[in-house]
Amino acid sequence: MYEIRARVNFDAAHYLRDYQGPCTRMHGHTWEVEAAVAGEELGPGQLLLDFNELKEMLRDLVEPFDHRCLNEVEPFTELSPTSENLAGYMYRRLVEKLTVVRTGVNISWVSVSESSGTRVVYKEGE
Repeated sequence: MYEIRARVNFDAAHYLRDYQGPCTRMHGHTWEVEAAVAGEELGPGQLLLDFNELKEMLRDLVEPFDHRCLNEVEPFTELSPTSENLAGYMYRRLVEKLTVVRTGVNISWVSVSESSGTRVVYKEGE
């Protein structure tokens, strides 16, 4: 089994709903989104998936959020833009993108970090 990972960053503000504390006020982060994909068979060029393809998929996912207030962008107009919700959203969207690009490659996990000391990892199927 092979697993590759790629990471992208974006800048955005947010505030948390249904939360007690300072994060109910708008504040910003440089968010980091990382994803790992895995598979057993190598494809063209003897690659599981080109790192650049995975990074491009991640860039496409984060682009609508870059330099925005997450609370003003779907699906976070209703859903609280926590790191947990952002990781789950990115995972599901990446599944959609990956099925178009290559069969036999599955997403292992997606992580979201809003600071250097914190990280959420979302994965399914365990």
